[in-house]
This record gives sequence, C-alpha cells and structure tokens, in this order.
Amino acid sequence: MRSVHFFDTTLRDGEQSPGVNLSTEEKVAIALQLERLGIDVIEAGFAASSRGDGESIRQVARAVRTSTVVSLARAVEKDIDRAYEALKDAESPGIHVFLATSPIHRKYKLNMSRDEVLDQAEAAVRRARKYFPWVEFSCEDGGRTEKDFLCRVAERVIEAGADVLNIPDTVGYLTPVEYGEIFRYLKQNARGIEKVRLSAHCHDDLGMATSNTLAAVETGVEQVEGTINGIGERAGNAALEEVAMALATRESFYQAAVNLNLKEITKTSRMVSKMTGMFVPGNKAVVGANAFAHEAGIHQDGMLKNSATYEIMRPETVGLTDTRLVLGKHSGRHAFRDKLVGMGYSFTDHQLNELFVRFKELTDRKKTVEDEDLVSLVEEKWGEPEETFALDSIHLSYGNRSVPAASLRLRDTRNGRMLEEAACGNGSVDAIFRAVDRVTGEGMELEDYKIVSVTHGKDALGEVYVQLRQGEYTAQGRGVSTDVLEASARAYIKAVNRMMIRRDGSRESRSSEVPVGS
Repeated sequence: MRSVHFFDTTLRDGEQSPGVNLSTEEKVAIALQLERLGIDVIEAGFAASSRGDGESIRQVARAVRTSTVVSLARAVEKDIDRAYEALKDAESPGIHVFLATSPIHRKYKLNMSRDEVLDQAEAAVRRARKYFPWVEFSCEDGGRTEKDFLCRVAERVIEAGADVLNIPDTVGYLTPVEYGEIFRYLKQNARGIEKVRLSAHCHDDLGMATSNTLAAVETGVEQVEGTINGIGERAGNAALEEVAMALATRESFYQAAVNLNLKEITKTSRMVSKMTGMFVPGNKAVVGANAFAHEAGIHQDGMLKNSATYEIMRPETVGLTDTRLVLGKHSGRHAFRDKLVGMGYSFTDHQLNELFVRFKELTDRKKTVEDEDLVSLVEEKWGEPEETFALDSIHLSYGNRSVPAASLRLRDTRNGRMLEEAACGNGSVDAIFRAVDRVTGEGMELEDYKIVSVTHGKDALGEVYVQLRQGEYTAQGRGVSTDVLEASARAYIKAVNRMMIRRDGSRESRSSEVPVGS
C-alpha cells in the first residue's frame, strides 16, 4: 500500500491568519510537536518576508532533526538566496518555490506572458536545485490554470530538477471532481510526470478543502498539504488532522497508508489553538470538544451496548483519554512531574518549578483539577521568553455606583524592584490595563480581547487572550486563572513583555544593518 506524505504549513500559511503572530519560541515549540506527530515536511515560514521570519526559520531548522524543514520562496533569486541562508544549518533542508500560472494572475498580477512564466519557473527551480536537495514547485492558482499550460509548466520544472509538483486550489474554487481531474490530466499528458511527487494544497473558501484533498489522493497524489485545525488565510486550509483520520479510518477505500503518530493529534491541535488564540469550535471534526461526546439518550444507549454504533473512530486513536486528573492540593512535585510526563510533556527543573507554583495556586482555588486545566497551565508558559515584568499582586475595587479601580504590584526582573501603580477605568478590565500601562511606562492600544472557559463549573479556569499594538508592532499574550480578571492582567502583562522584546529587537536589528554600497 502506498504512503501519503504530509506537508504542514501551519507556521507559514497558518500564521497568515488575521490576528496571528507567533513568537520564535512558539514556532519552535509547534515545530517540535509537528515532528512528534510525524509530519514529513514542515514549512517554517517565508524567509524573504522579514528578518524575524528568517530568524524563526533558522531556529526551527536547528531544532528539528527528522522532518524536512522548508521555506517558501517566490521564483526570484533574492527569495531563494534568503531561504538558503535561513536553512543552511538544517538537518534536512528544502525549499518551496512558487509562481502564479492562471490567466487572471498572469494578466493582472504578473503582467507576464505564458513563455515568460515558463522561463522564470524553470530558472527559479534550477537556482534552487544548486542549494537544496529537496525542491518543491507550486503553480499558484493552479486550480484555475489551463490544463494544457499546467502540463507545459510541469515539464519545464521537472526537467529543471523539481522533486515535488504542487497544484494548489489557491482560492478554494474547485469541486472535488474538478480538482481530481486536474491530476488525472497531468498524469496522462505531462511528459516525465512520473519523476515527481504530486502534491495537493487546498483552501476552504467554499468548505471543500478536505474533500478536494481526499479527491486528489483518490487519483494517486502522494503528498497532501494543510494546517493544524485548518487555520490559514481567509477561510483557512485543509485541516491535516481531518485528512489524516479520513485516510486512516477509510484505509480500505483510499488504499493509502498514513505514517503519522495519530495519538499526537489532539495535543498538537490544542497547542496550535492556544498559541495562535484561534479557538477550535466544539463541533469541529476530529478535535472539537464534541467530536466524541454523546448527549441524546438513544446515542448513549447505543454507546453503552457497542461504541461502534455511533463512533467510527476511537478517542484513544487521536490521543484522548477518559482518565480524569486526580492531582490535588496535597499532591507533591514528583506526582506532578509524572503526570506531565504521562501527558507527553518534558521540562527543565526550572520550568517545572514555575509550573508547580502555578499548579499549587490553582489547587487552592479549584476543587477538581482536570487534564484540560493542566494543559492550559503548561501552554501558558510554553515558548514564553524571559519576562521583564511579572505579576506579584492585584487588588480591585468595583461597585455599580462607583468608578472601577485597580492597583497592581509588578516585579521588574531586570533589577528585582517591586513597582506599584493604580488606575481607574470604565470597567475592571480597563482599569487593570491602564494600571499596567502606568507601572511599565508603556502605552498600548488594545486590538483584541477574548476569554474562554477551559473546563466546566463555577470554578472553571478562564483563559484570556489579548492582542496589543504599539505603532507598527503587535504582540499577543495569554493568561490563565480561575479569576478572569487576574487572567486578564496576566495576559496583558505577557503581551507587554513580548512587545518590548519585539520592538527593541527590531530596533537593534535596524541599527546594526550595513548601509547599501558601504
């Protein structure tokens, strides 16, 4: 049985989702989790887009050992050279070169003829081949490109040395029948097509990304591309966990093996959701909270008699478990560590100590601590850079006939000093944010604020996400607590810390640049 390769673009196409801005530390953490999942190719970013993206790709490339790490690149020399600089330390480097091929893109975006597109595509692949052992070429908007021209492009890039040919449905326009027919046509008409791996990359504008991807697999396509949870530009990309479980569950139909560690799916989904701030809907296939939940009496009766009556997949397959967390306020550090290791996490002693302190704080407030609570505590800290300001205490004053006020005490980790400040606002959250601005001396504009309950009950953990802007810079932060106001303060402080790192790092980078011509 043939195997299907999985190409993940969560760190590139997924990060292009509006409002998502991952730090380098978060990208590395996600990449390592994708490696544990068994992803074959990780697209770590677009090196030529910014210095920050190039550095993130470089760090991911240094951390990942088994997956191929690639950068996106336009079919121009500068992009290919930048990709090489970012990936030269990778254990298994690759490059993903793209050029638009459809009539509408050729006319309005590129202002290029067919022959000019062919020449540029071939030249780009030849240059990429000098640097990289693995080269993928994508016909951007291939789904709306004339089939005969796709064949000509395929023949030119294959001759130039491409290893993979990707035909994306860039705007999510096609139906499964139409998309599958493109690959059939290429297999029958493109000279040398057997020399490359064909790849499918689908967007979800009409809700058909997963179906289109599976239709491509039916035609013999050997690589599928997408993102975790289906995040991405506009309506997003094909959700890789959906494609993987469709192939695994219906293996006899598709006759294609999935070489992923499927038990890592849920953990990967949760990590991406929490780090991007993009929540997974409860009814989301495979990884939604209700994917394995049954409320109707008839369904419950069937499940008790035989789970196959209403479940075509077992929750254990994707890493879920019915085991409830039994840790409590009397649990020790050793039991806490064992629980985290059993959940698949690993930490340094310093990280574990910080998490244990937060865990003890939680057990003083919450009667029942569940797995989801631990996951939120862990991933609140995962990938965070060193804090400049840390929350020490918070006091709030609120009444329906008085002005809300907040007083904060923060610790400046640079010198150990305790800083205190107070502020009023048009609500408790506003007062907290104003007090943080005062004590840190940073003026921030709040662009987004979200709050979600992690578990159920009156003592449920609240998880808060904020997105801040300061001039041209943006930063995200998240905080967790049984008190949503404390969680709001933690999230805002984390975002401020990140903003300072991003802003000051960018300024240092600019000041060290060598002027052109010197």
